[in-house]
Amino acid sequence: MNSRLQINPSRLLQRLEQLAQKGAQENGGVSRLALSDADKDGRDLFVTWLKELGLIVQVDQVGNIFGLRPGQENLPPVMFGSHLDTVRNGGRYDGAYGVLAALEVLQTLIEHEIQTRRPLVAVAFTNEEGARYVPDMLGSLAFVGDLSVEEAWAAKGFDGTQFGVELQRIGYAGSLSPGALCPHAYVELHVEQGPVLEQEGLTIGVVEHVTGIDWLEVTICGAANHAGTTPTELRRDAGLAAAKIIQYLRQIALDLGGNQRATCGILHFEPEIINVIPGKATLTVDLRNTEAEALQEAERRLRAFADRLMQDDHVEIEIRQLAYTRPESFAPQVTEVIAWSAQAMGYSYRHMVSGAGHDAQIMARKYPTAMIFIPSRDGVSHSPQEYSSPEDIEAGANVLLHTVLKLAEQ
Repeated sequence: MNSRLQINPSRLLQRLEQLAQKGAQENGGVSRLALSDADKDGRDLFVTWLKELGLIVQVDQVGNIFGLRPGQENLPPVMFGSHLDTVRNGGRYDGAYGVLAALEVLQTLIEHEIQTRRPLVAVAFTNEEGARYVPDMLGSLAFVGDLSVEEAWAAKGFDGTQFGVELQRIGYAGSLSPGALCPHAYVELHVEQGPVLEQEGLTIGVVEHVTGIDWLEVTICGAANHAGTTPTELRRDAGLAAAKIIQYLRQIALDLGGNQRATCGILHFEPEIINVIPGKATLTVDLRNTEAEALQEAERRLRAFADRLMQDDHVEIEIRQLAYTRPESFAPQVTEVIAWSAQAMGYSYRHMVSGAGHDAQIMARKYPTAMIFIPSRDGVSHSPQEYSSPEDIEAGANVLLHTVLKLAEQ
């Protein structure tokens, strides 16, 4: 291994800054929802950079973008990247860092005239966040064959749009069949989105497991009525029932302990008038756990609580699953290469679990996969305050560079 071979950190940071202008917000955040105009602008910029390097650019039928550099032999490629879409009012590193670091790795190899045995592919997956279309990680789900192109195109956005219509509108409905580029291995570099690495003073996380995610929509129907004239004991208050469910989510997390998480992210009342008892409430639930059985138990407890609530509060409750992503373990033959690369470069590291979902979690269903983490300041992500230091950004990209090089010679 030539540990002196390193990426160009100033170029990577400059590109991160340029991409952050696509969907830039006044508060310093970035809002680049999947298939929005801002997402199109970010995609266009990424494709321009791929073409400037002379890479073969391909787009599949759900909008996943690939930049291919041929290898010495016609073998399954090493694939690496992440996603370009953000949550609403998010940060500039989540997803984008992994994509632009992949671009930087390819440019570094081109500049040093290093030809790998296997082809290399930088990828930007579509709609990883799920902030506009469900399911999240849609692009990688289609890639591994767990979601058909027809199902993806039919997905309805929270804003009433349709995935296929918007994909065509922004010009990224490609012709390549998802999964046509069958990788030898997939590696994803990402900011941690948590506090562990920073608290322990470490530079690199070698991710071995990733959490499962269960997204649910809860609809509560009661009776809208006057806020002043309706006696308390006669109310069928959908808003109160929603509040009880939200409070119970915390109890689920406390009772199951460990890696259990339970969150309400969206809450709507109808008719949403200050002096009217809510007749209908709709909320979303995000359940997460690294153990499949515990995740299923969390949903079971929520449904049992809702059944009791219907009797006690005289409301009707329907729970609909929006998306489910099972927990995954990553391939030891890939995590070992990441650890070897970090050690060879002199970076401190630890093995760890991801509490957030990633495209790598989906890719691991079919291909040898693993992830590299770098620290996030204060563990903040999905926020304008999201930040990772230039030094850590450089370190992560260097580990990606040498991980890819080693995998490409297998």
